[in-house]
Amino acid sequence: MTGIHILAIDQGTTSTRSIVFDRSARRIAVAQAELEQHYPAPGWVEHEPEDIWRDVLATARAAIGRSGVGAAGIGAIGITNQRETTLVWDRATGVPLHRAIVWQDRRTADRCEALRAAGAEDEVRAATGLLLDPYFSATKIGWILDHVDGARPRAEAGALAFGTIDSFLLWRLTGGAVHATDVTNASRTLLWNIRENRWDERLCALMGVPMAMLPAVHDNAHHFGTTPPAMFGAAIPIAGIAGDQQAALIGQACFRPGSAKSTYGTGCFVLLNTGAEAVVSAHRLLTTPAYRLEGETSYALEGSIFVAGAAVKWLRDGIGVITHARETDDLATRVPDSHGVYMVPAFVGLGAPHWNPDVRAAIFGLTLGTTQAHLARAALEAVGYQTLDLVEAMQADGGTPFATLRVDGGMAANDWLCGFLADLLGVPVERPHELETTARGAAFLAGLAIGLWSGLDELEALWSRERCFTPALAPPHRANLVAGWRDALRRTLS
Repeated sequence: MTGIHILAIDQGTTSTRSIVFDRSARRIAVAQAELEQHYPAPGWVEHEPEDIWRDVLATARAAIGRSGVGAAGIGAIGITNQRETTLVWDRATGVPLHRAIVWQDRRTADRCEALRAAGAEDEVRAATGLLLDPYFSATKIGWILDHVDGARPRAEAGALAFGTIDSFLLWRLTGGAVHATDVTNASRTLLWNIRENRWDERLCALMGVPMAMLPAVHDNAHHFGTTPPAMFGAAIPIAGIAGDQQAALIGQACFRPGSAKSTYGTGCFVLLNTGAEAVVSAHRLLTTPAYRLEGETSYALEGSIFVAGAAVKWLRDGIGVITHARETDDLATRVPDSHGVYMVPAFVGLGAPHWNPDVRAAIFGLTLGTTQAHLARAALEAVGYQTLDLVEAMQADGGTPFATLRVDGGMAANDWLCGFLADLLGVPVERPHELETTARGAAFLAGLAIGLWSGLDELEALWSRERCFTPALAPPHRANLVAGWRDALRRTLS
């Protein structure tokens, strides 16, 4: 199978990428399209589904064309996607009823609070490993059913389908033949029982979601369906699906309990592999399937930061402090410190371990001496401080102390940020040669399903380190920095 290649479709929050990987898991072709964000009301975030589908088709065709291998050289397609983002569509026409409600969207905060006040969170958490928060899909589904005329009775009659982005793409890629998802995406809905591996009837009733809407759920490496020959020039099996953060864990080859990765994109997500044990967090972290292969589930503790790269995007697009995101590396090194400036980037609330959807962003310590360099540095430092909060919570939950942290995502290309992470965490930070680990994880899964790779040991051998950043900050200085962050966080939350 040396001539076989894998096409990975990485449908993210702000862009869609399609990447062709070869037998050695090297990128040989890439195509990308930016995705327009829609903000119809404060705290609301939406995507246009047809924009997503258009970009997936366009980038996939472009990547295949640029690869030079043609559709016949693509052995399988792997899909990875922004998780929790919610779509409902008509089974007969395939047309969505509403724009996709994005994972960042907070419109259902009141519904989550009402469920919490009614005492539902313990039941939900015991079954799903999640907390009651608008981040997850179930209350988004309910909102669509309650706000689109006639949607609820149609859903109850089985005329409507729900899906996260992977499920919607699978439906479209198979010409409407397959309505399915994988365990990692199903587990982010508040409807999937992670201990019994099934949709939970009690939770569906609690959330007001008809079970007739739900997709079939499969392992991550699985023959989900096949594209029509006319779509790409040959029929191609779709053989791997995983939510973006689990795909990054797989792409980083974090297959051993105690191994951890942190992905820095729009948000930041730290996952710690806990193996066959679904660890229950006492510090409001999430318990989530890391992957399921051949029916066996490996779990992870997850900490979710809603705003990481999005803060840099705000500096660029919101207030014009920078012109390009890449400028932050140079600006951060231009000044010796942040001049006492702390940014708490709660633009859409705070995720783990605080889970406060109502708090909003704040910047502390501004003086007449504050410059754009200090603001840029404070935005990057906030990513490090939030990562520290997650890592400390994981270790307090009894997780194995991190020997290293593997990083990926667009922000991981920033040398200054990686060094700051190592200083704060007190452990080496490893950056791989392949920063597109999310897409690589999807490719790994598809390749496993068709036998291109023999197993996890072979995938682990394909991972390689580009650079290791080691701690160099004096402990007293670190303590002062962290104390300033804790104070800014306390004031924001209060």
